[in-house]
Amino acid sequence: MDVALRELVIRRASNRCEYCHLHQEHDPFYAFHVDHVIAQQHGGETHPDNLCLSCYRCNSHKGPNIASLDPASGELVRLFHPRQDRWDNHFTWDGAVLIGTTPVGRATVQLLTTNHPDYVLLRELLIEEGEFAP
Repeated sequence: MDVALRELVIRRASNRCEYCHLHQEHDPFYAFHVDHVIAQQHGGETHPDNLCLSCYRCNSHKGPNIASLDPASGELVRLFHPRQDRWDNHFTWDGAVLIGTTPVGRATVQLLTTNHPDYVLLRELLIEEGEFAP
């Protein structure tokens, strides 16, 4: 991936994870990844319409997955697609806890383990410091 394309993805995302909204400056251990929303092994292209910025945690849990089970219904549903979906149509915040409001949102939150206690604690601390606004 060339530098210009990587910079476009970072700038478009305002340097925050497009899944959990964590800002890059709040993850001092890992650089954010440019993620293929549809993995290359599933035919996803290295094109701006198929790329998003993802924190290490979200990216490592998402992997090449393009679908998961909705925990409410047990149905197989596609995952959230940052280029095709509006984030606030699928998610809302309850304090530092991310709530999936649709099957797509619930499946994405579950698969990415977005509400792991460590991640919730980090967001709570950032909220207290005024560094994270859900």
